[in-house]
Parts: sequence; structure tokens; C-alpha cells
Amino acid sequence: MDQTILTEKALELLKELISIPSFSSEEDKTADAIEQWFKSFDIPFKREKNNVYAFNKYFDESKPTLLLNSHHDTVKPNSAYTKDPFHPHIEDGKLFGLGSNDAGGCLVSLIATFTHFYSAKNLNHNIILVASAEEESSGPNGLNSMLPILPKIDVAIVGEPTLMNLAIAEKGLVVFEGKVSGTPSHAAHPNNNNAIYNTIEVLQWFKDYRFPKVSEVLGEVKLTVTQINGGSQHNVVPAHIDLVIDVRVNDCYTNKEIADILTKEAPCEVKPRSLRLNSSSIDKAHPLVLSGIALGRTTYGSPTLSDQATLTCQSLKLGPGDSTRSHSANEFIYVEEIKEGVALYIKILEGFLQ
Repeated sequence: MDQTILTEKALELLKELISIPSFSSEEDKTADAIEQWFKSFDIPFKREKNNVYAFNKYFDESKPTLLLNSHHDTVKPNSAYTKDPFHPHIEDGKLFGLGSNDAGGCLVSLIATFTHFYSAKNLNHNIILVASAEEESSGPNGLNSMLPILPKIDVAIVGEPTLMNLAIAEKGLVVFEGKVSGTPSHAAHPNNNNAIYNTIEVLQWFKDYRFPKVSEVLGEVKLTVTQINGGSQHNVVPAHIDLVIDVRVNDCYTNKEIADILTKEAPCEVKPRSLRLNSSSIDKAHPLVLSGIALGRTTYGSPTLSDQATLTCQSLKLGPGDSTRSHSANEFIYVEEIKEGVALYIKILEGFLQ
């Protein structure tokens, strides 16, 4: 089909997706809408819970496989919205609506791109498209649940807003529960082991601590204390103070290495919630990256997490829209960004697949 028509249909699908509430784990109606796209183009598809996926027409098990993935779930609209988050409308070239930028624009552009290549013969890679669920919540029924079902994936494009530049690496995440201990007592009595006061030095340690390995692409590991909780009433010195520490991991460390280091060195008890959200990357010399560079796209390292964290293959984060608009009030994406997204996805894959 003509690329212009595909792009217009992608915009119509995006408007439909915006109009349907699709919070994480509640994406069944947007999955229905995505199914209708494939039906309208006579493209066979499958569905696993709220994940909709399809294979290119000439899928050949002897060839390597490229995954195209983005998600159709959203966060809940924040309280600062002044526009109806479920009313897609265009003002001054901006398409407003919840999920328009994160990551509806990426998703519909990838779906249009997959449709463009669906019937192409003699591609050097197979193509699988997965419109996935539960990305925003890192839930159990998203892309992670699809990987055991799908054939082996050799390389992936994960659609997230990058202004169509090439995020060749992405930081991983480990969230730690911390506990600063002390001696519980009545506030009226002397106590030189007050857990709240002990927390002052602990917080300073976390503020000053640096992991020595710095990534060429992702920079330093970023460690941030994000929550503090403790105490029950005014006249009781608590036995402990609870902390939450958010650690964004570069590609110089595994999550387990980060956990081992902090468990040994931190001046309080720390315990990781999970080690599964590792950093990810793709070789800058990979043909997929080189195809994008040849079109004038720049490379960078992304500090934000995506479904790349669930993949073990090399993966590239790439999509229309701007990450700084994600989860913001009155979220929007420019219509021109969708048009550019479809065009650039197709050109990059032409340079890679043919």
C-alpha cells in the first residue's frame, strides 16, 4: 500500500487507541482495536492475553528474526491534565491524548512499517510485530510473557519516543529496600542510637557514593534515595527507618554485581526487590544502527527503562515523539513526527533487510 495512505491509517488508529482507556492490565479494548487493523489488511495474527502479534508472510525459520515491539498500555493521567486525556484532537499540529507520545505514536508507526514489509519477498530477516501490554507496570503479562512463545529473536527495535534518534544503550534498574536500625525508646529518655539521626549519615553516604565504572554511552550508574519512612508517634523513637533506593545501572555492570557491591559496602541493610531489569545495548557497528546513521540519525544512551530490559538479544530503542513529554499533563505528539516516524522506520529497514 502507498506509504501516505498507511501513515494516514496509522494516525486514525492512534486516535482510536487514545480514545480507549488502556491502563496496564486493562488493555483488552485497545488489543481489540489493534486486531481490527490486521483484519483490515488480511494479515494473520495471534493474541496472548492483551498482546497482539503477527509474522511476516514469508517467515523462514532458517533466517534470523527481527522483532518490532511497542506497547499499548498507558499510565493513569496525572492530576494536572486540563484536557480530556481520552479525547484525541489536533491543535497546531499536535495530536493530544493520553498515550499519544508514550508510546502510541511509536506503536502505530511500527504497525504501519510491519504492514509495509508484510508481503515483501527475499528479506534477509524475518519480522515479528508484537503490540504488547503491561509495559508501564513491568507486569507479568507483557512482552516478557511472549518471549517463551516466540521464535528466537536475533535483534529488536523497541518503539519508545527518541525523536527518531538511535538509543543504542539503555540503563537497567534495581530498586533496593534499605533499613537503618537504632534503639527504640521513649522520647523523654536519653538515646544515643536514634535510628532517625543515624539516617543522616546513611543518606550522606548514598548521596556521595560513586560506582567506579563509567560507560562510554550511558555514563555513570545513578543512585538515588527516593523514599523515607519511619516513626509512629511523637513520643516514640522508632527501631528503624525504611528507605527506597533507585539505582539506574549502566552497561558496565550486571544487576547482580550492583546488588553484591551495595550489600557489602552500604552503611545499612539493603535488599534488592528484583534483578531482572538489566541494562541493554546494541553494537554501534550493527547493520541496523549503521542504516540509521546513514540517514543522519544520531546515537545516544537512554536513562529511561523500557521493554528492552526483558530482552537478551541486541536491541535498539527508536521511535517518534519526545521522551520528556511522557507521563506529562496534556500529553501530545506532533502529527509530523508520526509521518517522519513511518518514513524513517521504513528507510532504516530498507537499508537493513534488503
